[in-house]
Order: sequence, then structure tokens, then C-alpha cells
Amino acid sequence: MTNEITCFQPLLETIVDLAGVVVTNDAMHTQREHADYLLGRGAHYIVIAKGNQKNLRKQLESLPWGNIPLQGRVRGTGHGCSEIRRIKVATVNNLLFPGARPAVQIKRRRTDHMTGKTTVKTVYAVTSLTAEQADPAQLATLIRDHWQIEALHHVRDTTFVEVASQLRTGNALRAMATWQNLAIGALRLAGATNIAAALRHHAPNADRPLALLGLK
Repeated sequence: MTNEITCFQPLLETIVDLAGVVVTNDAMHTQREHADYLLGRGAHYIVIAKGNQKNLRKQLESLPWGNIPLQGRVRGTGHGCSEIRRIKVATVNNLLFPGARPAVQIKRRRTDHMTGKTTVKTVYAVTSLTAEQADPAQLATLIRDHWQIEALHHVRDTTFVEVASQLRTGNALRAMATWQNLAIGALRLAGATNIAAALRHHAPNADRPLALLGLK
């Protein structure tokens, strides 16, 4: 299977004009060469700093976040959990990533309503957007929107076991992904919070998915 990192630029080459576009991606693609490529095409990025950028991560962790005021707080619920996300943004002149300007810290406090367990996770990000181009609320929205995309892929990987698929012929894999997205979207619109449980409910009776889609 082709390494995803090598597909980054060829995929974006299919887009004629990237000027002014903000590109978000998985932490795997927090690569210096990807940032250089995007900047060279006049695009912007916002990326999460994890273990594959250890020096950048250490630099972000060492910033005096305790002295930086809170600049946003968002509450959300879903999947049996409630979450509070707090964001801080700081402009740093020497970030260890091409074109990076603001540094971002997001603290996610999540409470599982079933178990009562609360977890706190700190996420660091950098972006090429200036403070004038995106305020903290806009940066928080960009990051949250990308996490929603990751959540979709998580369902496809775990519930539909997409990563183990043996489909390789023609557009079969793309077609299957389209059908999976349709199923997930239809179930979400119907109020399903557990896709696996919803699939088990609909599988024994062919009339149920037809009714879900308004076809019966």
C-alpha cells in the first residue's frame, strides 16, 4: 500500500488554484516539505504537532501558557460525552516549522456520561495564518471541523473495518467509501449516536434501511 505522505502533493496537484485556501490534515502530514509546498502555492495550513515533530512539540509545550489569557471556550455534546474546549493563541517569532506564526493550545475536557470519567487532553497546533487572517475562534472552528472529518474516518475504520478491505480493482474502494459515508450520514440524520448498534438494528430487516431512506 502506498505511503499516505507521498500522496499529499500529487493529490493537491489536482486542484488548480490553492491560493488563500486553508488546508488541514492528520498529524501524519505535519511535514516540513508539505508546509513548504502549500506556502509555495499561496495556501495556508493549520497542523497538529505530535511525536513526528518532536522539537516543535517540545517548543510548544515550553511556551509560557500560564501567562497567556484564555481566548475562547466552546461546549459540545455527542457520542454520550460532553466536552469543553479551551483555546489559547500566542504569536511566536521562531517556531520550528516553515511559515508558522501563531502557536495554538487547545485543552479538551471530556466527560463520559455512562462512566462519569473525565479526561483532559492538551493539543498543540501551528498555523501559517496571521492573527489578522484568523482570530482564536476561527482557528478553533478549523481544528474542530477537521476533527469531525477524522471522526468519520474512525467510524469507517472501526465499524466497517475499512483498513482491512481487500478491494483493489478500479474504483471499487472509492465506491465502497461512498456507500459507507451514505450509511453513516443517513443514520446520523436519523439520530443514531452509535453507528455499530444502528447497523445491527437495521441489518435483520430489509424494510428498515429502505424506510430510513424514505423509500418505503
